[in-house]
Amino acid sequence: MAELPVVESQTRTAIFAAYEADAGNGFRPHLGASQIGLPCERALWFGFRWAIPAKHTGRILRLFETGQREESRLVRNLRRIGATVLEVDPETGRQWRVEAHGGHFGGSLDAVALNLPEAPKTWHVVEFKTHSSKSFNDLVAKKVRDSKPQHFAQMQIYLHLTGMTRAMYLAVNKDNDDLYVERIELEADFADRLLARAGRIIFAARPPLGVSQDPAWYQCRLCEHASLCHGEALAAVNCRTCLSATPVDGGWLCERHQRLLSEADQRTACERHLTIPDLVPGEQFDAGEDWVAYRFANGKEWRD
Repeated sequence: MAELPVVESQTRTAIFAAYEADAGNGFRPHLGASQIGLPCERALWFGFRWAIPAKHTGRILRLFETGQREESRLVRNLRRIGATVLEVDPETGRQWRVEAHGGHFGGSLDAVALNLPEAPKTWHVVEFKTHSSKSFNDLVAKKVRDSKPQHFAQMQIYLHLTGMTRAMYLAVNKDNDDLYVERIELEADFADRLLARAGRIIFAARPPLGVSQDPAWYQCRLCEHASLCHGEALAAVNCRTCLSATPVDGGWLCERHQRLLSEADQRTACERHLTIPDLVPGEQFDAGEDWVAYRFANGKEWRD
């Protein structure tokens, strides 16, 4: 008897599509503290310059939401044992936020807490994360710094920019609800190097070198910017991929029009957009006042 064809659930497809529709265009306004621990400065520069929009499937976006929902449960857990937990800044009524480099670098804290059993009188930056069993077990074995260097870097930035000296990392095993808790101490020199790295990326006019020039390198194969960095993809058209746009204190300046650009402006770009040459996978062979001509490896030509 022939097997019945597999029929994709329309409801499942619609739910995931709704998540993708709500995700926007995949561009983050700033370089995030949650990203600065990534190994490749070139990838971070591409992300900050909006070269390739981040795309996640509806399933992954729903998974992110599951992690966010766990945060409120962990806050309740901490309050149940007598800790004072502040999810928002009482002065603003909004989530705790830190920033540097003219607002181009920063992040939002999950919470701050006092009266934790390990150090009742010390305010802590609190970071919540969820993990699969494999990831959780590696975390328990190696601790945060070695197992999750990106998370460690994120907390160091939060500590440095808030002026606190201790953080608490609370991890949940999504498969069995086990918890891992680790206190992290500020390492000022390390945090300073991370801030310097962020500034180097933000104010670079050209993309820095990547972790590898080999497209088969595992970090490159998994990178969302691989098609641009190692392939022949063209960068997205927006102000941040334009030769005339420069990050300045508090925003972005268009050198051509001599005006500050709103976020809406940056996303749209104007008719005089000229792509940063490093973002074009071709050789420049001609140019005029408002155009540049490129020739690609396959012989095709493109006029920007």
